[in-house]
Amino acid sequence: MDNFQIETAQNVTIQQNVASLYNRIGAFLLDMLIIAGYYILIFLVINALGFNLDASLYVYYILLSLPVFFYSLLFETLMNGQTPGKYVSKIRVVKIDGSKPTFGSFLIRWVLRIIDISLASGSIAILTILLNGKGQRLGDLAAGTTVISEVKKVTINDTLLVDIPEEYIPTFPQVTLLSDTDIQTIKQLYVTAKRKGNHKTILKLHTKIIAITGITTEMQPSTFIAIVLKDYNYFTQQM
Repeated sequence: MDNFQIETAQNVTIQQNVASLYNRIGAFLLDMLIIAGYYILIFLVINALGFNLDASLYVYYILLSLPVFFYSLLFETLMNGQTPGKYVSKIRVVKIDGSKPTFGSFLIRWVLRIIDISLASGSIAILTILLNGKGQRLGDLAAGTTVISEVKKVTINDTLLVDIPEEYIPTFPQVTLLSDTDIQTIKQLYVTAKRKGNHKTILKLHTKIIAITGITTEMQPSTFIAIVLKDYNYFTQQM
């Protein structure tokens, strides 16, 4: 499943780690196992109480089936986008912009499960998810949601590591005033801004670094930030 990026109204880029189809099917099967266990428990309790399985108990059967009927709606609402199966699989329903879904969003997803999953045995949901590329079945498309994986994928861009030559000579010792968190944030924003040609973000980073470190330089902002990243890596490697 492809990951995708969302640019919010505040110009913040959000990387959505879309849940794989295998994880979603696995979560669904776990939920079905829980539901089957619930029905088995109810059957055992009824037998233990000595009730006869006749028409007079149908009303009770219907009432006892309501938790199953509203299973996904109840759990996703109460567990912030997760059912027990999703919780175990570490996946969650979120809005397409990464925000928390409303009850209305969960309700729309639940209603369209009838088409997505129940009527077509899940084939429509699977086909839509595969074609969409953003992890969305019909219910997600209508609700403006998707299902993401909460398992963090660490890449080289997520680390502080920057390639520096063996004979590298640092330029700005003041970079040690920055923290690991500062550098990681600077690197992520810098790499994204450079890739997208977002000069405003680079200028803001340049101004912020100078404000924290007190460095005075005539370098171009992009060149300056690249050297700051290398210098910080140099000094941390010497510790």
